[in-house]
Amino acid sequence: MRTGKPGVLPSEKASDMPAGLTSRSRFLVLGRAGMDLYAHPPGATAETASHFATALGGSSGNIAAGLARQGLAVSMLTCVSDDSVGRFVRRELEAYGVDTSHVKLLVDGSRTSLAITETRIEDTQNTLYRNNASDLLMDEAQVAEVDFEDFDALVVTGTALAAHPSRQATLRAMEHARAAGGYVVLDLDYRPYSWPSSLEAAETYRAAIEAADLVVGNDDEFAVVADGTHEAGRVLAEQLGREDMTIVYKMGEKGSVVFSETETFETGIFPVTAIKPMGAGDAFMALLLASLAAGHSMREAVRRGSAAAAMVVSTFGCAPAMPTPSDLETFLNAHSAPQS
Repeated sequence: MRTGKPGVLPSEKASDMPAGLTSRSRFLVLGRAGMDLYAHPPGATAETASHFATALGGSSGNIAAGLARQGLAVSMLTCVSDDSVGRFVRRELEAYGVDTSHVKLLVDGSRTSLAITETRIEDTQNTLYRNNASDLLMDEAQVAEVDFEDFDALVVTGTALAAHPSRQATLRAMEHARAAGGYVVLDLDYRPYSWPSSLEAAETYRAAIEAADLVVGNDDEFAVVADGTHEAGRVLAEQLGREDMTIVYKMGEKGSVVFSETETFETGIFPVTAIKPMGAGDAFMALLLASLAAGHSMREAVRRGSAAAAMVVSTFGCAPAMPTPSDLETFLNAHSAPQS
């Protein structure tokens, strides 16, 4: 059984519950923020490129930027190295409008994540430098400095669970947010290279899911949590949806399924000409949450998240491609409904 004070489901009316996600909600996003180096111009391979374009990256960094682009109040909880790369990340977060008062600079020789990648859809190469990663050194003392009463929602990406001390600090942050009545969101964000084993990942994810109100993941990720096949992962997702949480089960080109106590429905994708495969999941999460905060139903929020995902894969960068409200409305007006 899940423990702690449950967060408020965004579909519930304010008259039914004391608080929920609204346009005035303040989000705390926990996890990895880093620097992306894109081979330039688009289409170039990394090993032949003479120029690279920089951008804010990292799943949590991208989600925070996406929420800020929608006009929401966002803070980051993470660690970066006290060097040029770490300072770049902090400056970029601030440029997007993300509060960095909970972004800790480390002077211990750790390094901020650096991704060298490409803007092309076939045979895309993505080299990620994560040795002694700063974000995985966030500890419980840093979490204890956060007043979770200041935030309406905590958004966690699963990469933060991959190693100690970040793992225990993240689980503690979820406990604190839940005890403060916050809405706790978990993006599974499973990266096999970050984990000692898939078994350890499954055990850790199950503990994190117990503290979440909304869990988002793809079919591969739920299969890992279920320690089995896609079929087992989908069964698990459906079972979790019968409890007091909402599950968004993503299936790539086949769209997604939402499982909850009150409804189950499928949503397709918006077909676009993609120029890169990265960033779709981060955009989906950011716009899903922003849409719920704006008062949209879960069905509409998933539709808008799917639109944002399509926009990001067809545009340069991840954080730079996150849509503004007007960008999103223009896209939705120009495109038909999602296709399964």
